[in-house]
Amino acid sequence: MTFQYPLKLISPSPSHWQKSVLVFLLTYGGGLVGGDQVHLTIDVKPHAKLSIVTQGHTKIFKSATRDIITRQQLHVTLEANSSVCLLPDPVQPFEGSVYEQRQVFTIKEGGSLCLLDWVSAGRTARGEYWDLHAWSGRNEVWATGPDLKNRLLLRDNVLLDGETNTAGEKVVRHKMRGLQIFGTLILNGPLVDKLAGFLMSEFAALPRIGARDFRSDEKKQRDSGMTLSREDSWRIQRLQQEKDEDILWSAAKVRGCTVVKFGAPTVESARIWLGGMIREEGTIAEVFGEDSLMCVR
Repeated sequence: MTFQYPLKLISPSPSHWQKSVLVFLLTYGGGLVGGDQVHLTIDVKPHAKLSIVTQGHTKIFKSATRDIITRQQLHVTLEANSSVCLLPDPVQPFEGSVYEQRQVFTIKEGGSLCLLDWVSAGRTARGEYWDLHAWSGRNEVWATGPDLKNRLLLRDNVLLDGETNTAGEKVVRHKMRGLQIFGTLILNGPLVDKLAGFLMSEFAALPRIGARDFRSDEKKQRDSGMTLSREDSWRIQRLQQEKDEDILWSAAKVRGCTVVKFGAPTVESARIWLGGMIREEGTIAEVFGEDSLMCVR
């Protein structure tokens, strides 16, 4: 494992109870300054398990001009029956920042991937709210077939432009409509199939727009006295959280990948919601260990 400025990698000494190799992905000073370029290549050996986390938001500092672009590229190859869990803290673009990110995952037979990519509105405590100049994020998932040819399964692009409209309002601010965090969770492979199915079923069970409760008051009162299972109680609490905190999310299947998109009015509410969903299902902790979840607790 080798690295150089501005990237820093730390991997604690493994222990016998550790379910995966844990690596902290860090930057000197806690962020990337304008013009920094990070290129990281990871090769996960057959049957190996890798968890990648961070120790805080990846801060993207202001660029002097829009032509000075901060870039980060990650290329990961998952050999046969290997697995990767990448659940970092959000990227935090500061006012005036220009950032491009590309993450490419090539998965061979039996490989599994859990990838979280999320971006916040900036330093909201200082009044920033999507005041970036530009933010671009691309995630690609490729599958290597028996003929050793790579086939594209998923290409997910997020483009945030800090341009203003004729009224002088930043377009991205208007489009976010109060959201301070926006993210994507991508799942692929046999080890995360159970989690993918859980998220799809939970999304399918969401109340639809315009849905009405046609029960009589008497029936509602009887139902309220029923003893609920632990799973039903958890679901009711989660749905109430989504309603109270205006958490939006969707889930879809794309060529064998499960893609979850979500947004929330605060980073903490998104962290609690997503972490709660992942912990409730249990696969990630079981396969990769509790430490893989430290950024979504």
